Amino acid sequence: MAARTRNQFVQDAVAAYASAHSSRPDEVQLALQDATRKRTGPAAGMQIGDDQAVLMEIIARAMGARRAVEVGTFTGYSALALVRGMGPEGRLLCCDVNEKWTAIAREYWERAGVSDQIELRLGPAMDTLRALPPGEQFDLAFLDADKPGYLAYYQEIVPRLRVGGLLLADNTLQGGDVLDAGASDESTVAIRAFNDTVAADARVREVLLPIGDGVTFLQKL
Repeated sequence: MAARTRNQFVQDAVAAYASAHSSRPDEVQLALQDATRKRTGPAAGMQIGDDQAVLMEIIARAMGARRAVEVGTFTGYSALALVRGMGPEGRLLCCDVNEKWTAIAREYWERAGVSDQIELRLGPAMDTLRALPPGEQFDLAFLDADKPGYLAYYQEIVPRLRVGGLLLADNTLQGGDVLDAGASDESTVAIRAFNDTVAADARVREVLLPIGDGVTFLQKL
C-alpha cells in the first residue's frame, strides 16, 4: 500500500515514487487512520500524511528530543510519531480543545503503549502555554492548530525552547493561497503574517518545505 500523503506541490509521479521508497505506517497507525476517517468525517483531512509523520519521528530521534509540546492534537497521529521518535524517556505535552477527537487519540496511544508518555491538556492552548514556567523546557514543538492563533502560540513557545531546539509549523502554504493576493480569508492572512514574522525573527533559522500543505522548520539560535 502506498503511503498516504497530503502532497499538493510535487508532481504526482514524483510523489508516488517518493512514497514507494519511504517507510510505511504500522498496524496501529493504519488503524488510527481508519478510525479517524470513520469517526471524524471530512475533518479527517486535517490528519498529517504518512511522509510527514515519518519525517517528524526521524527528526525527534535524530536530535535526541526528550521533551516536546504539541498545539493541536486532533486524533493523535502526529503525537504518536513524536513520542515514538523520542523513545521511552520522551514526554509530550499535547494541547487541544476537542474532547471527542482527542478521545480517539487516547485510545490509540494506549494501543501503541505510549499513553503514559503523553499529557493531554484540554482547554485553550494559550492558557496552557502561559501557565507553564518560564525558561527553556522543550527540545521540540509542533504547531498544527487554528491558524489565527499561530503567531501567539509561536511567541509563547520560542522562549521555552532550548537553544538548538526545533519548532515545526504545519499548513504554512495554505494550499498555495499565501501566494494569491486575492485570498483574504482569516487563515491565509494569519499564515502570511506568521511566515513574514518568522522570516524576520533573529532568534531562529528557518526553512519552509513544500511537503504536505507546507511545513516550516525553525531552529532556535
